[in-house]
Amino acid sequence: MHIEQAAEAELREQLANLHDHYDQLAARGLSLDLTRGKPGAAQLALSDALDGILDGNYRADDGTDARNYGGLDGLPEARALFGAVLGTVPEETLVGGSSSLTLMYQVLEFALREGLRGAESAWSNADQVKFLCPVPGYDRHFSICEYLGIEMVPVRLLETGPDMDEVESLVAADPDIKGIWCVPRFSNPTGCVYSSNTVERMARLPKLASGQFIVMWDNAYAVHKLYEDAAPLASISDHARQFETMDGIFQFGSTSKVTFAGAGVAFVGSSERNLSTFKAHLAFQTIGPDKVNQLRHVRFLRDSDTLAAHMEQHAALLRPRFEAVLDTLEQELGGTGMGTWTRPRGGYFISFDTLPGLASEIVELAARVGVKLTPAGATFPYGRDPEDRNIRLSPSFPALEDVQTCAEVFTLCVKIASIKHKLGGSV
Repeated sequence: MHIEQAAEAELREQLANLHDHYDQLAARGLSLDLTRGKPGAAQLALSDALDGILDGNYRADDGTDARNYGGLDGLPEARALFGAVLGTVPEETLVGGSSSLTLMYQVLEFALREGLRGAESAWSNADQVKFLCPVPGYDRHFSICEYLGIEMVPVRLLETGPDMDEVESLVAADPDIKGIWCVPRFSNPTGCVYSSNTVERMARLPKLASGQFIVMWDNAYAVHKLYEDAAPLASISDHARQFETMDGIFQFGSTSKVTFAGAGVAFVGSSERNLSTFKAHLAFQTIGPDKVNQLRHVRFLRDSDTLAAHMEQHAALLRPRFEAVLDTLEQELGGTGMGTWTRPRGGYFISFDTLPGLASEIVELAARVGVKLTPAGATFPYGRDPEDRNIRLSPSFPALEDVQTCAEVFTLCVKIASIKHKLGGSV
């Protein structure tokens, strides 16, 4: 039944039945969480061999004792392994810490407070600093900007990536815009993969902008495909070398959803010039990263083929969870006109758009029966979705049967809110 074609009497009868079902769910005392894209316990267990893998051998290939101080840019073999993920050579790669989010924050704060090219280049010398934010997007990116006082300018995220006509127009017209956030493969939350044309235009973007503009290329899901036919991502490094814009590109990644989420390895790729100044900044914060963790990751993941085989094990665990949600959405909401959703081929999220103005109500309805969803508006700067439509679904963490229950609760809440809205808000 399409909501626009149903008679009022039909809608009222269906709404009464939905409320009965809703009350039954409320009586079950559910306590389920679909808020964040955390790996499930079975995924984490795939990397249990990390524990003890060094077997007393802490020497890196070049003889470095990983237990000791130093090595600010990471072990050479770690830079080679993870540089291959980013598409950077070891000299363009720094491996440090366990969180790519930390590296992103450090890069932005450095560019803002100190400047990539010295004090005169610091963004804070300007009265206003702005950043382009494709929407819907990643809430933690937005939180960094808000915390640092960087004004966020939303731009539309299409199936091919950010609307580059809009991006290029804004960057060319406004020198206060100093960068753009990107999640280029299996974007958070829509799951889109940037097209080759988008990647090429993004690599050219620093030439259109004012000085010290940077592309923050958060390739968090670079190896996280769910299906073999998932679209590949063009190399922004190749284009940046062609256009001589590597100084304007910072790429980030981590093993947070590859091995242990809380004890992984994070890495950043950029020009040798950028990494040289960034390391000088980091030298005041640390003597060196956890090289023991880097070494055990290198020995566990070994090479690109081993990494790909490991990620297929992740995909085998994730696919049924995504399919449970997508199948339920199609069965319950397909052809009803009550919402649209993405069908990602990789990553960790499904993006759902309600009818205008209903996202907050649906999230609240789900919470009342014990299913936590990502807050409505979280995928927009300042937590404000102007149409109150987008909801991010994260099916990775709960058990499969719980994911199914969450999907059923969610679609029930979508129906209740949508029909109430169609009936003018009356019950």
